[in-house]
Amino acid sequence: MWPFSQRSSHGFQLVSNTADPEANIEDDSSPAAQSPHDKDLDYPATHRPQSEPTCSITALFIPAALFAIVVAGYVGFRLGRGDFGLDAMCASYTTQFSTILKDVNVKYSYTDFNGSFMHETVFRREPSPEVDQAWEDLGVDSEPGIISYEDGLQAGLSSGHVQRNEKYGGGFVVNLEGMHHLHCLNLLRKSLYFNVDYYKELGENAFKNDERILKLHVTHCLDIIRQVLMCNVDTGVLGQVWYNQSHPKPFPDFNTQHKCKNFDDIRDWAVGRQMDKSTQNPPDFLAPPIPGHVYPAMP
Repeated sequence: MWPFSQRSSHGFQLVSNTADPEANIEDDSSPAAQSPHDKDLDYPATHRPQSEPTCSITALFIPAALFAIVVAGYVGFRLGRGDFGLDAMCASYTTQFSTILKDVNVKYSYTDFNGSFMHETVFRREPSPEVDQAWEDLGVDSEPGIISYEDGLQAGLSSGHVQRNEKYGGGFVVNLEGMHHLHCLNLLRKSLYFNVDYYKELGENAFKNDERILKLHVTHCLDIIRQVLMCNVDTGVLGQVWYNQSHPKPFPDFNTQHKCKNFDDIRDWAVGRQMDKSTQNPPDFLAPPIPGHVYPAMP
């Protein structure tokens, strides 16, 4: 501890607990020991102003500041290289827990959006087998998979959710939410007024159902996408560009850059975990529901 001495004309001074109190008192017999100012104040011998400590606060601060700068530079260098796994930390912090976070190294990278208004990608074209295949390759029709009971509880599921029978390995039956969101977007595409007749004529998947169920399915998907977009609201900005060289006009620049997850790896995880569609599951494949955990009607 460094207690304060009594206040002097120089302010508070530090005195060591172990220092000899008399060591800081100069010899009164020496003419140099007293200045004219000292004589005017006429201090008692034991209360004269003491000399400044040899180790000043500034001398202590400078090495500490230099050390902090070196540490900050090192950490910044490592962060720039991604050595601390910030991508995984961000993915974990900004999403609900999921088994995929343990199985897939989620990464972020800059991606340029194709926001062209006039030039269509395959995903925007009129219905055809080629267009449908492009959407299916995104994993929009992926089947449910199985995750462990422990992972399911950690992800927010309860014992009342559908499970695989223990005799077949147990675990929860799940879909990856991102694949469901894309499934919903694909259904909205198929339901557009200029596409819907084509898919009604095919009569596959959702279009097997009557008009009432189809409408409920489409509006369910619409509202799911609304909630996803609001939950993950994009804080980027859209600039504007000029077009029409003879009479320039402004138009939003939708070709923006974004920082995106490694979608292909995530899609592959979901597709790879699908239950085998080519085989018929036994009648007791699913564990029986727990009493009190059955809804009276479809939620």
